[in-house]
Amino acid sequence: MIELSRAVAEHVAGATFDSLPDEAVRGAKRSLLDALGVTLAASTLGEGVRPFVDLVVADGGAATSTVIGFGVQVPAAAAAYANGAMAHALDFEDAHDGALVHPSAPTVPAVLALAETVPTTGEEVLTALAVGTDLVCRLGLALRSDPAERGWYPPVLLQAFGAAAGASRVLGLDATATLDALSLTLAQVTGTSEMTRGARSVVRGVRDAFGAQAGVRAAQLAAAGVAGFDRPFEGAAGLFALYAEGLYEPDEILAELGQRYEGARLTYKPWPSCRGTHAAIEAALRMRADGLVADDIDDVVVVGAPLNRMLCEPVEQRRNPSTAIDAKFSLPYTVGRAIVHGDVGLDAFAPEALRDPLVLAVAQHVRYQIDPDDSPGAATRCRLEVRTGAGTRSVVVDPAPGGPDRPMSDSDLRAKFVDNASHSATSLSDDQVARIVDVTASLESCVDVGRDLMALLRSRSV
Repeated sequence: MIELSRAVAEHVAGATFDSLPDEAVRGAKRSLLDALGVTLAASTLGEGVRPFVDLVVADGGAATSTVIGFGVQVPAAAAAYANGAMAHALDFEDAHDGALVHPSAPTVPAVLALAETVPTTGEEVLTALAVGTDLVCRLGLALRSDPAERGWYPPVLLQAFGAAAGASRVLGLDATATLDALSLTLAQVTGTSEMTRGARSVVRGVRDAFGAQAGVRAAQLAAAGVAGFDRPFEGAAGLFALYAEGLYEPDEILAELGQRYEGARLTYKPWPSCRGTHAAIEAALRMRADGLVADDIDDVVVVGAPLNRMLCEPVEQRRNPSTAIDAKFSLPYTVGRAIVHGDVGLDAFAPEALRDPLVLAVAQHVRYQIDPDDSPGAATRCRLEVRTGAGTRSVVVDPAPGGPDRPMSDSDLRAKFVDNASHSATSLSDDQVARIVDVTASLESCVDVGRDLMALLRSRSV
């Protein structure tokens, strides 16, 4: 029987655009547009991203690949590093509700950075994105032991392999070289869950810089002939042995590999915060629309999955977030914001917004209660109970909007992109924004993605 890592490498190396199901192509296009918009917005709104950009610009080197939102070009790995820092900084990019990953966050930066180094067609980019995001999701679904219980942070660990797979596909690596790239990724990437605990830290937001850069470097080294090792996933000291006690289900990775693509089953976020807050945000917005007044609130209880308890604890930190990324992982703050202002948009996480006394007053009332029903989908549903002097009202949301069961329409996704693009550090004209939307929608017809798409992100004169 073929070994797991070798099977993955052969799939990545052998995938072709013609072999992709239509839903996988559509998913790759939607994820690409969403990722570009979120990155553009993060170029001005993302906490901690500017030092990454300044660093790669100061380092210089071959001007091959675009730093999105800034109109400059740097070497491919450097561009992936800067764009990776922006990809998750707003926590607004796509996600997989079952695997609990953000598969596009490092994969899109890695693929686009290398796609500018050589003429790369739209079909090749879509294929690279499809195989990369699919691999991340499959790795997450395969886990049967949570690395976080031992101090590791699964998104950082798993998502880098999507970047490596996508980068390998862009460079046209054969199966052995792709296997080398996957092993060279394991040699570079780690991720401590300590980044989720520091009240002043922004590392949780910029984390995908490291995986995106690692994926590009791994593919480049493999292309140059650096031999890795043969079992980066299933080996005695491979990914699952190191981080999951060897407890994983290989069939989650291998079943229908090349036929079913998890990138077709992603969530596109309506609000720029942790996916676990979304059901409660919608419930709070419904209550506000039904007449709930913040000043009347005596108690707020969010009833939900055990996983989402972390969004209310530590209690003081969650009720009084000091950074945007901390607020995005706070049910007290996001519920309070929804009730007080009726929106949880990008401006909800600006420094001055985090100090809003009305929002913080509601946040002090929010507490968490675990729902014993932890069946599949639990993390995307909740019951919100609010007690006032007039009594208690309750709203159930199941599931939260944006996922495969309540998908964001193409028109809504385009509107999200246009709004995000308006925050770009380098101003884009309305024509450029419209052209980016159009080119992405028909990307398979592009002969050269660097010329036809990425150039639109660099200069008003294009």
